[in-house]
Amino acid sequence: MKFIVNSSYLLKQLSNINGVITTNPVVPILENFLFEINKNSLTVTASDLQTSMITELNIESKEKGNIAVPARILLDTLKNLPDQPVTFSVDESTYTIEISSDNGRYKLSGENATDFPKVPAVSNDFSASISSDVLARALNNTIFATSSDELRPAMTGVYVNLGEKNTTFVATDGHRLVPLSQ
Repeated sequence: MKFIVNSSYLLKQLSNINGVITTNPVVPILENFLFEINKNSLTVTASDLQTSMITELNIESKEKGNIAVPARILLDTLKNLPDQPVTFSVDESTYTIEISSDNGRYKLSGENATDFPKVPAVSNDFSASISSDVLARALNNTIFATSSDELRPAMTGVYVNLGEKNTTFVATDGHRLVPLSQ
């Protein structure tokens, strides 16, 4: 399996979803990006089993395939490359990834993509539209009251209740309670 992509474009897209990948995951495969190639499209998935982020990129390829690529090593490699096309060649029998550029060749050891957990599909189709200004203002006015205590994960986020006429945002750290209706 082989594909060509711009190094800066790939680095930007991977950096956007890299925040999901933790340093000590429950399952070691989660230290990887899942690359799924379908002709001229590359879908990259990052997950920590609670949160999954997916991005799609346009690439040059005529093949299909998938592989799990080590995230930290790939990001470090791409950060050291100038803006140029890079060629990824994947040996699907050994899961070896070779990245070729004008600056040299790099080899990474990937993993079997079938070991990567499937992203759950949304069963209840529901969507809501909210202005980005309203959302940003609501989060900025409540996020200061969230907890940073990993032992109480329910308090590390902002609760959002979508209603017919308004939306309520609530945050607490156990000492402060901040409700906000928009």
